[in-house]
Amino acid sequence: MTNDTTPDQMPAAPVPPAPSFLIAPLPHIGAWTHYFLNAEIPILASTAQALEELRAKEDDVDANKLTAVIQVDPLMTLKLLARIASLRRLGSATETESITTSLVLMGISPFFRHFGPQRTVEDWLANQPEAMQGLQNLLIRAERAGQFALGFAVHRADTDATIIHQAAFLNDFAEILLWLHAPTLMVKIQQAQAADSTLRSSVIQREVLGVEISDLRQALMNLWHLPELLIHISDERHAERSNVQCVVLAVRLARHSANGWENAALPDDYEAIAKLLNASPRVIPAFLHKIDHPILEAAMLG
Repeated sequence: MTNDTTPDQMPAAPVPPAPSFLIAPLPHIGAWTHYFLNAEIPILASTAQALEELRAKEDDVDANKLTAVIQVDPLMTLKLLARIASLRRLGSATETESITTSLVLMGISPFFRHFGPQRTVEDWLANQPEAMQGLQNLLIRAERAGQFALGFAVHRADTDATIIHQAAFLNDFAEILLWLHAPTLMVKIQQAQAADSTLRSSVIQREVLGVEISDLRQALMNLWHLPELLIHISDERHAERSNVQCVVLAVRLARHSANGWENAALPDDYEAIAKLLNASPRVIPAFLHKIDHPILEAAMLG
């Protein structure tokens, strides 16, 4: 008996249900962390497409090829690290921290089996243009923070340069998740800050979300058992450590320069960065512009 079904007659893949967004704050941080424990996390469309192209030639794919695709997407990076942490024995002395070593531990075929075709951010927020714009701005800021941190670490010849870059790149992951799952609340925060530039982020976050995003970030990192070094580097309470300073100053710089290099807080940033790098403050702006120019150029071309 033959199958006469032609490719054009093949049943279409099921359309995933539309995302259900949070429109009111959850009662406490425990409720927020529980929500995100099982929340679907879409990834960038460019990442989803690249992964499917690699899936089609899986036998020729190695960890380095996959790393090149994953490392530019904080959402896919987060999903991979959380998955690897769930596979690690509790209390294991060896922690997988980089994307490449995570992939080597997991294996290429198990990676593709676990991570099937992914929902995309662009489809997820198709009907939320303000949130999509807010998220895109945040992703540019995250990329800039990662590159600044990497530049600081390389200048210092820090052996943890890769994880320092990763920590700065992922620093805003909780805010990214909130743009995806509570877009109307995040737009409300954005509008309030635009209307009053003196409004402290922590105040408006507590008012609209009931929690501070930094607290949610730390709670989720612990919940997902992400690598300890990644958690410590992203925690300003360990600010005396140079690797933490690389991340904190990079994130701060990316935020202060998000709308240009005229922010009144930047001179203080230059002083702190100069101290970290053991350099003169007067050479810091040129050093930073050299790091930043290719990123902004790529963002404009994109």
